[in-house]
Amino acid sequence: MKYKIALLIIIAWMQGFAGFHVRAQDPADTVEVGIVEHLDKTVPDGLSFRDENNKPVNLKELIKRPTILALIYFDCPGICPQLLAGVSNVVKKVDMQLGKDYQIVTVSFNALDTPDKALDKKNNFLDNKSRPHGQYWNYLTGDSANIYALTNAVGYKFIHAGNDFIHPTCIIILSPEGKITRYLYGTSYLPFDVKMALIEAQKGISRPTINRILDFCFTYDPAGRRYSLAITKVSATIIIFIAVIFFISLLVRSSRKKSRSKETSNPSNS
Repeated sequence: MKYKIALLIIIAWMQGFAGFHVRAQDPADTVEVGIVEHLDKTVPDGLSFRDENNKPVNLKELIKRPTILALIYFDCPGICPQLLAGVSNVVKKVDMQLGKDYQIVTVSFNALDTPDKALDKKNNFLDNKSRPHGQYWNYLTGDSANIYALTNAVGYKFIHAGNDFIHPTCIIILSPEGKITRYLYGTSYLPFDVKMALIEAQKGISRPTINRILDFCFTYDPAGRRYSLAITKVSATIIIFIAVIFFISLLVRSSRKKSRSKETSNPSNS
């Protein structure tokens, strides 16, 4: 009976912990800032933007190969430049060729951003390796309707905060058909992770991201414009886990003592 109670406690705890992930990925949830993963969904048809040369483009038609989609805004004083630097850095290290094996699309979610700003930002992050293939790293701007249609489709939730925005940080991997296959979180990316994500995108294979645990362990501090460790949540989880283990160990010890006591009081007949 005690084992059943312990098992029920463990199951309830695990469901409560997993419930965070389920709620975080539920499209019906009222998430203000964060990522609601829409794996296997596709980018909508008919989304119109302007590229860094002020030419109109249809996003779905622009995507012709595995694509790294980066959502930022150009005047971001904090993590957007870090994200772009992370993408630029992985382009230099990944064993794939930009333009041949994959492409990059950066979209501003600030409707006030212009193609001139897009071109300036693009020139800042092109390096010796990516510059010759710069036409395969597009910087797009658009109106609010197209921006929100895109961000809602990929589950990217952000809010205004004065002249700035509070927003999550990740890159989204798309298949050549515009299907969402992977989310990679943070501002720096391992070349192996990116390469595997792009190879899987080419095959149309989608995979959930292990790094979603970062959403639980870290929270974004809008005042400091950085991510900080969510000490309360992490500590509570550790304490509960230790308490459950301790409770189970007590039950096991108690059961062993009773078993030994019975063996001593009722020795078996030879």
